Amino acid sequence: MRPLRGRSGMLGHVKRSAGQSTANRGRGRRVGRYTLGARVYDVVSLEWPVYRPGRLAGIRLLRLRPGDRVLDIGCGTGLNFPAMQAAVGPTGAIVGVDQSEQMLARARARVRRHGWRNVDLVCADAADLNGAGPMSVEPMTADPFDAALSTFALSIIGDGAGAWRAAVQATRPGGGLAVVDLALPTGRWAVLAPLARLACFTGGVDLDRKPWRWVARDTSQVTQLSLRGGHIRVAAGSRPHPPAAGT
Repeated sequence: MRPLRGRSGMLGHVKRSAGQSTANRGRGRRVGRYTLGARVYDVVSLEWPVYRPGRLAGIRLLRLRPGDRVLDIGCGTGLNFPAMQAAVGPTGAIVGVDQSEQMLARARARVRRHGWRNVDLVCADAADLNGAGPMSVEPMTADPFDAALSTFALSIIGDGAGAWRAAVQATRPGGGLAVVDLALPTGRWAVLAPLARLACFTGGVDLDRKPWRWVARDTSQVTQLSLRGGHIRVAAGSRPHPPAAGT
């Protein structure tokens, strides 16, 4: 697989205009909170007791096969990599994209520790994977991915909708797309809503975004799951094939 290179460092190093909107400043604060937790993310993120089932469900719904190429949007410290490696095997490939160099440093350590030779890590804005902006990455769509996944990231990434569009564009027709993200728990789990809200704020999550809805809108053969009283939302589908010529 051709190496992929980001053209710049983390998003925070990009100069912004004096007229930057309040919304963009809010996005920057969310990303800042996400980045600051890099060193302790795996310890304090409640991965094993709370969030791992959603991560595994999203990967399972992609129906990955040996040799598949997978794009991990907002890969963070690489917590998805072990399960994806088990599915695609050494003949497959994983490309992890994250705009936090601090998170990617932890991901690189994970890759070295396991001796994985089929993982590329790219420091870039996931919404600009193939654009001409300062954060763009050498074109990925020349060799489309078999699947793309984002776990607990599209509600944090500044332009989450743009990142989702880029993931769809980078995936081959018929390929799998999955989103795992967060909402406040309901029903008998609602008693934990204040704690969930605090955890989401600390992690920089925009609870109003609801990115799993984009999967239902933009893909076919959609499967949706609700875990932990609705706190974890999982949605997966396939990128539709383009209409046949003449139809």
